[in-house]
Amino acid sequence: MLKLWTKLIALKTCDDGATAIEYGLIAAGIAVAISAVVFTFGADLAGMFSSMATEISGAAPV
Repeated sequence: MLKLWTKLIALKTCDDGATAIEYGLIAAGIAVAISAVVFTFGADLAGMFSSMATEISGAAPV
């Protein structure tokens, strides 16, 4: 019975998977932040890249 009790206590204090969960939460937070930035500035970025492409296509070849 003592062996079972010590194994249960050891299992309860084991935190091997905690680091993986923390890294998963960090990755999810970064993904949400990137999505928010793209959603907020997406139209502005598309316009900027479009105008740059127009200017580059009109430039004289080197």
